[in-house]
Amino acid sequence: MLLIGFLGHQPLQFIWILLIFGLSNLKGIQCITSVGSCRATNVSLTDYGGVGDGVTLNTKAFQLAVANLSRFASTGGGLLYVPAGRWVTGSFNLTSNFTLYLHRDAVILGSPDINDWPLIDPLPSYGRGRDAPGGRYSPLIFGSNLTDVVITGDNGTIDGQGKPWWEKYNAGKLNYTRGYLIELMFSDRFVISNITLMNSPSWHVHPVYSSNVIVSGITILAPTNSTNTDGINPDSCSNVLIEDCYIVSGDDCVAIKSGWDEYGIAFGMPSQHIIIRRLTCISPTSATIAMGSEMSGGIQDIRAEDILAINTESAVRIKSAVGRGGYVRDVFVRRMNLKTMKYVFWMTGDYGDHPDDRYDPNAVPVIERISYSDVVAENVTLAGQMQGTQNVTFTSLCMSNVSIGVVESKKKAVAWNCTDVEGVASSVIPPACGLLRDEGDGHACPFPVDRLPIEDFEVDGVCKSGGNLLRAWESLLLHGVLLSLAVLHLLHV
Repeated sequence: MLLIGFLGHQPLQFIWILLIFGLSNLKGIQCITSVGSCRATNVSLTDYGGVGDGVTLNTKAFQLAVANLSRFASTGGGLLYVPAGRWVTGSFNLTSNFTLYLHRDAVILGSPDINDWPLIDPLPSYGRGRDAPGGRYSPLIFGSNLTDVVITGDNGTIDGQGKPWWEKYNAGKLNYTRGYLIELMFSDRFVISNITLMNSPSWHVHPVYSSNVIVSGITILAPTNSTNTDGINPDSCSNVLIEDCYIVSGDDCVAIKSGWDEYGIAFGMPSQHIIIRRLTCISPTSATIAMGSEMSGGIQDIRAEDILAINTESAVRIKSAVGRGGYVRDVFVRRMNLKTMKYVFWMTGDYGDHPDDRYDPNAVPVIERISYSDVVAENVTLAGQMQGTQNVTFTSLCMSNVSIGVVESKKKAVAWNCTDVEGVASSVIPPACGLLRDEGDGHACPFPVDRLPIEDFEVDGVCKSGGNLLRAWESLLLHGVLLSLAVLHLLHV
């Protein structure tokens, strides 16, 4: 019944989404599960006084366990096992050569007490907090300058209990920026797999200034009206793989970033070599995949394929503005299946505000070499909203084999709204805007054929076994079908 609540008590829509998601994603899921012998030293949270009663604060238990396991970093690493129970905690830090493993009935709960989330410095590429000037609250699960870190399990849950944070933010009662659910910074070799993340105060997964990051087979759930609850946000990261993820959120399902205005330009670390595949997204007010608007360090070589989006504001959105500087280039997207959205293609050259008044008005972003192919969409309000400006022109765009079903009531209106863009189109229905040169049928937009190193990358401490994750999704689908039948019976359909 959880997903029905997130989707606004629309059981028929839930049934349809569940069946589409289950049938379309079961094949691709990888099996990364079971404690086994992932690390040389394994301990349980209960060994350090942890109490999983949903009330007791376990921050010290987590901190002690991680500190103890850090001693084994050079001798095979350590695994912290979180057994079944509800484990309330404030923020805690991870360590290198470490695995955090959640039992399927384990729920890590973010403390509702704001004092259990200590203040830390703002990110150097942002210069200030995103919500407010100054510092920010620590992520619930945090790490800096780490190597070889895994967060996984048998589909256990990490719940940020973000509702009080959203309410305080919306009421203007927070003096600092909300904490994220999981953040690793300045780190290498980081895996999140086979867990459920819920209700972050803000973004759910935020790897920043990091490399060799894998996010695989996770579920992210937040109310669709919750503020800034992005799913996965790689930020100034290189070599990232996001695959087989199911996300319901109040903001972008995936957002790629690289710093804000003059601070991001000075820091100068791009997000690059990123793969997104087999993603399912539901986000009525935001994008399936967004780039920016904080992109001042640059974004390049982004490859997205096999994307399913349902009841989502837009498929792919590129956001920037004068003062950002940087670039978004070499973006390749193919095989998108889209059902009910406002815009399929959305590009904006005047989006967002600035961290302060010291930004450079001559710092103009470059948006170029963006390719979309094999796109099918239905129940769409506007095929494309692509608005550059006199100073920010989108160039070398390519669209091929695109079929968009515009909502019946909108058919008499214009299907495309384009300014200051340049590129080509082939086999696009309805016909693309005149600023995209019609190449006729048969022209295919490029998609890279080389493999990125992250596709063959392995991290120590990823617990592998024979099929528990697949069985978990099969169980989800089976229970969903049974629930669907029950709902249909109650509705007399």
